[in-house]
Amino acid sequence: MNLTSDIRIPLIKGSLRPALLAILSGVLIALSFPKADLSFLAWLALIPLLTSIEGRSACSAFKLAFLCGLTAYSGIIYWVVIVMGVYGHLPLFASIPLWLFLSAWLALFYAVATWTTAMGERFGLKSALIFPLAWVAADYLRSFLLTGFPWTMLGHSQYRLLPLIQIADITGVYGITGLILLANIVFYRIVRALSGSEVPYPAKSAIIFLVLFGATLVYGFSRLNVTPPTETGIKVALIQGNIDQDVKWSPAFREKTLDIYSSLSKQAAIKQKTDLIVWPESAAPFFFQENSAASDRIRTLTRELGSYLFFGSPAAEIRDSGYRNLNSAFLLAPDGSEIGRRDKVHLVPFGEYVPMAKLFPFVNKMVHGIGDFAPGQEIKPLNCGKTTLGTLVCYEAIFPELARAQVNAGSRILVNITNDAWFGTSSAPYQHLSMAVFRAVETRTPLVRAANTGITSIIDQNGHIKGMTSLFKEAVMTGEVQPGSADAIYLRIGDLFAQICLGLTVLTLLLKFIGQRDKIRKPKIAESKQNAV
Repeated sequence: MNLTSDIRIPLIKGSLRPALLAILSGVLIALSFPKADLSFLAWLALIPLLTSIEGRSACSAFKLAFLCGLTAYSGIIYWVVIVMGVYGHLPLFASIPLWLFLSAWLALFYAVATWTTAMGERFGLKSALIFPLAWVAADYLRSFLLTGFPWTMLGHSQYRLLPLIQIADITGVYGITGLILLANIVFYRIVRALSGSEVPYPAKSAIIFLVLFGATLVYGFSRLNVTPPTETGIKVALIQGNIDQDVKWSPAFREKTLDIYSSLSKQAAIKQKTDLIVWPESAAPFFFQENSAASDRIRTLTRELGSYLFFGSPAAEIRDSGYRNLNSAFLLAPDGSEIGRRDKVHLVPFGEYVPMAKLFPFVNKMVHGIGDFAPGQEIKPLNCGKTTLGTLVCYEAIFPELARAQVNAGSRILVNITNDAWFGTSSAPYQHLSMAVFRAVETRTPLVRAANTGITSIIDQNGHIKGMTSLFKEAVMTGEVQPGSADAIYLRIGDLFAQICLGLTVLTLLLKFIGQRDKIRKPKIAESKQNAV
């Protein structure tokens, strides 16, 4: 690929062909993620985009990549309209612009990566080098800018291909993304060469890709064949209450909610002797710490079951001379005593608080049961007797640094409690689950997931999903979970791979820019000296 050379394919001035090709890439990217789950498309999805930007300026490449990203994310996160409309109570004329604005924000990173590639080629860099580096760098930036939203990176689409994703315990999801980007470059150049264009066959790039792909699979199969330590597992029961969001925070429905969770928990206890029972986020929709009659009922149930009980409930504490509400999880011992509480650290903008509320007076916070939440301030495991638990509340499971921090603090099983009722029957619960798989692989720590309306699941330390409940049904999932080995390189180095990609992208562009500038300046200096003589 050469983004700055003369156009190699005939284009009619003003033709829509480049735009349609960019849109096609966006559609293919969207289809590679759940629910469509056509993960193989990710390896080919960018070929139309790369074709559309042949011979075009960096500015044109930026625009076409932005169109591609806007198409992709409009299809991937269409559920934002459902969330903001149904639960945020926004009319379509307000929720649709918010959906498009978020899609545009995410598309911007596609555009920046492609623009960077175009500039790099202008300075003589090979696209097979700069494109994967720039894309991974852009993904890394969006993982933390403006609180971060690392939703559905290209690597996440491969969550079911276990031999491929084991490399995440070194590189995180970014390594798989980089491999996909390199594959797209290689396949693009093969397709264009076969079509009779002047694009040369990518011999060197193809060899590099095959070596990296092969090494990734060899590593993956070797990791999958590692025999886990013969440590005693714990028997877990995950409870899916299926409480409708419209009544979840209603005091009148509180007793009914506890009836449902009590009944399902007793069913689980009848199936097998359980060490740990997990209820979802906000399963107790009241302040458990107030020691009310409802709180006493949960303590009594715990004693009857004789198991540890882990459940979500709001909490409050005094900070800065005032009360702050927290989205929390409590762990009770088999005797009903409270072992500890962990608070959600990374809150959902517009879900649990409204950022810049004065600028958005028309936007309602979606959790109406209590006021705005404050973030938690501590990451520390909870001891449930046989092992230790790390807490990931709701969409904290999409942030690798939080899972890493939990395991580095001593957690050996990650517990993700969530309420995905906001998303309805859209693709969002499936997308949410696909990203949680990577937290288990990256940290070599199993993850158990209890969701109010689904998807409830058990994921082992290799990313194998050992069962999935249906959406919007009461359900109980039981299984034995082996505590994690915590032997992942990723636990020690974190997102070093992505940080190196960012550093190399900036450094190579800077050096090439300086070199290009010097080439331009030298003839001018020589000419001025000659004129002076």
